[in-house]
Amino acid sequence: EAGIFSEDDRVELIEGEIIDMAPIGTQHAETVRRFIHQLAAHIPEGILLDVQNPIRLDAFNEPQPDLTLIRAGDYSQSHPTAEDVLLLIEVADTSRDYDRQVKIPLYARHGIPEVWLVDLKAGVIEVFREPAAEGYRRVMRHRPGEPVTAESVAGVRLDPAAVLPIP
Repeated sequence: EAGIFSEDDRVELIEGEIIDMAPIGTQHAETVRRFIHQLAAHIPEGILLDVQNPIRLDAFNEPQPDLTLIRAGDYSQSHPTAEDVLLLIEVADTSRDYDRQVKIPLYARHGIPEVWLVDLKAGVIEVFREPAAEGYRRVMRHRPGEPVTAESVAGVRLDPAAVLPIP
């Protein structure tokens, strides 16, 4: 609103700081595309698939996750909040350590029930569940051939091989 950033600037608000986001690389973009294709067919009525749009956690935190499954609603006046998010997915290549050390604990503190971190370098999907103030209590790693089933959204299940880049 102040004109400091253009609409196309890739930034997010984390702990009151404006963080410059890395450009989206080709593997990252292709993984997001594959997720869209895989998830779109399995999303139940009353849930929206949101792609690279902000969620408002509080006055100091407005991250832009790669994908979120949110409760259907009218978000024309405000971004979805943590209470609206059922499943959040971050695709990480260069941002892997930052996502694990900063963003995922932030999501846990705000009570987001389930987060998937797609680690492009390791070729796994890490699943974080049971949020608490100190972080997620359950963490699982799924490799290709080990399907991931969302606990927070019925019917969402996929094999990591369907979304991870082909080695």
